[in-house]
Parts: sequence; C-alpha cells; structure tokens
Amino acid sequence: MSAVAIECRGMSAPARTGLRVAVLFALLVAIILLMPAFELLFHRLFPALQTPIYQRASFLTLTLSHLGIVAVSSAVVTIAGIAIAIAVTRPRGRAFAGIVDTITAIGQTFPPVAVLVIAVPLLGFGAAPTVVALVAYGILPVIDTTVAGLRSVRPSLLDAARGMGLASRQVLFSVELPTAAPIILAGVRTSVAISIGTATIGSTVGALTLGSPIIEGLSGSNTAYVIEGAIVVGLLAVTIDQAFAWIDLWLRRHQN
Repeated sequence: MSAVAIECRGMSAPARTGLRVAVLFALLVAIILLMPAFELLFHRLFPALQTPIYQRASFLTLTLSHLGIVAVSSAVVTIAGIAIAIAVTRPRGRAFAGIVDTITAIGQTFPPVAVLVIAVPLLGFGAAPTVVALVAYGILPVIDTTVAGLRSVRPSLLDAARGMGLASRQVLFSVELPTAAPIILAGVRTSVAISIGTATIGSTVGALTLGSPIIEGLSGSNTAYVIEGAIVVGLLAVTIDQAFAWIDLWLRRHQN
C-alpha cells in the first residue's frame, strides 16, 4: 500500500471528502482550460470530423455561464423552498400544506422542455426561460426535505427553547433550522444536481450553457462535441455534489 493511501486512510471523513473535492476541481479546471489540447486525440478518434473541438465559445465561457444560470435558479429555489416549507409547518399555514404539495408535484411532472415552451413567449430567448424551468423543476426536493427536517425536530428541544423564554421566531432560527440543516441541505443538493444536468437544455432556447456543444453535436452528427460537453457537465455535477457532501459532513460534525 502506498504512503499516500495510508495517509488518506488516517484522515477524517471531512478531510478525505475535502481532498476528493480538491482533486475533482483541479481535474475539472484542467479539462476546461486544456480542451483545445485534446484536438489531436479527437482527430484520431473521429478522423471524419473537420473540427473535432467545439469552437463557438470556449469551455471556460460555457462553464461559467452554465454555473451562473444554475446559481441563480438554485438561489431562488433555496430561498423560496425554505420559506414555503416554514410557512406550511407553522400553525397558520398547515391548512395549505396539501395545496403546496400538489402545485410543486405538478411542477415536477411538467418536462423542462414544456416549461421552456411556455416561458419563451413570455420572457423571450436566452437564460431567463431556462431559470424559470429550473426553478419549477427543482423546488420540490427543497420543500419536501425542509418540511421533513422541521417536523423531525424533537418536541423536547422546542419545549426547552420555549421554556427559556425564546419567541417563536427565535425558536425557528436558533433551534429548528440549525437542527434540520443537514436534511435541508440534502434537498438543496438534489435540486442543484438536477439543475446542473437540466440546464443543458437551455441551449435550445438560446442560453449559453454546456448543452451548446451537446445539442450542436447531436444536430450535426458530431460525436466529439457531444462527448466534450458531456464530460464537462458530468465532472461538474460530481464535483459540486462532493462539495455538498463535504458541507454535510461539516454540519453533522459541528452539531455533535
């Protein structure tokens, strides 16, 4: 067994996950920046293609634009999802829990492409309809896990907080949300993972995403474009997912 493997074995779970995130991030950056250097490789794999490397935009530009769309939609989903979940778990809002569940479930049954078709006439082409589609498709996991997390808080903790004289808002922010944080994070993690993959279809309505080489490759029978886009999207999704895994371990460690 190598010295590196032995050293990694002795590391804590958060440290190992952090190291994994660093390695994945370095690999992702290297592939994005060095994609033109793989032209000879793709020429050999696909000799019939005149341009085996996607050139309409750099992969750095595509990745940053893709991340921007995902970040905006995920921020909206997280803020709105947590706010809605808090509302339906309060005494005054419990009557609306069923209605919220129905609406969000309907939002997930609509394919993102259908949402884009509806949003484009209202918002035009570009990133805006893509963000709307991602919000409609990604809000359900955040609402579900936030509701589950808030309901999982032990009544004894709530009683103790109220016994200390804390107001309802103080109980929410000092006890309920911190206790439910790991469960809420799981929903945000799922939603972000969905958004990273689903954002690729935004290129069909003019958004600049990592779906651009994939869609152009499919329409132009350029397999190299499809592979390039898929590799970067997949590696981006895995890297961000592992980053969330590290945050989850950190939260659980500091809760104990």
